[in-house]
Amino acid sequence: MAVAAKNYDSYMQDGELGVSILAAYSEVVSPTGLDFDKRRLQWALLSGTSMSCPHISGIARLLKSAHPNWSPAAIRSAIMTSARTRDNTRHSMRDETYKRTDPLAYGAGHIRPNRATDPALVYDLTINDHLNFLCAIGYNQTSIQPFADKTYKCTKSSSVHNFNYPSIAVGSLEAKITVTRRLKNVGNPGTYYARLRQPESVLVSVKINILTFKKIGEEKSFELTLIKNGMANQTSYAFGELLWQDGHHFVRSPIVVGP
Repeated sequence: MAVAAKNYDSYMQDGELGVSILAAYSEVVSPTGLDFDKRRLQWALLSGTSMSCPHISGIARLLKSAHPNWSPAAIRSAIMTSARTRDNTRHSMRDETYKRTDPLAYGAGHIRPNRATDPALVYDLTINDHLNFLCAIGYNQTSIQPFADKTYKCTKSSSVHNFNYPSIAVGSLEAKITVTRRLKNVGNPGTYYARLRQPESVLVSVKINILTFKKIGEEKSFELTLIKNGMANQTSYAFGELLWQDGHHFVRSPIVVGP
């Protein structure tokens, strides 16, 4: 059984995918739903978001029990950034046809609940993060104000790319873009080093590639710059990875760049 934690930004829909999950099945209909199929099953192997939802929900509830002060965004970040991008044989993930697949299919990867309880760092969200996102997608100040606890003004710098999400996605890279992210320490003090896997035809760099956290709750921001690689003509999605590590914890974010 496998459950993937997907992680797309505003260009893509959030969701999870459960693959070949053993689940109870209604005997009112056949497995195929076709009139000539007279079979009736009490159990079946099913796939889809309906199969992943109870697993993700259960894990989220366990994380909330272990960390009552964590926000929904922190819980989501812990699940996503601790996920594994290899299968249980340590090879690249493959789909149901055994074809090698990518983050557009498996998102952040296979969830690892035990790792998620101790993610070290999380990408958290505040009310202002959500308000800035609404500004960036076109809502005006008047429509946003009822959701703010004080006077709020949209800024010209609001961008969907800077939404503090655990993944980094750029729908179409014309030449160069710089995105910002903010990490919160939810573990012990430590120093984290950035490691990058470059997407094809894209150069990625981190302005501050060493972050030191001295206490729980401390937050630090960093900038990630993506540059189209020379005259390369990118004709399909390119995938990379940003990894923050301290030797014990690995905080992984997928990077997706559209053509």
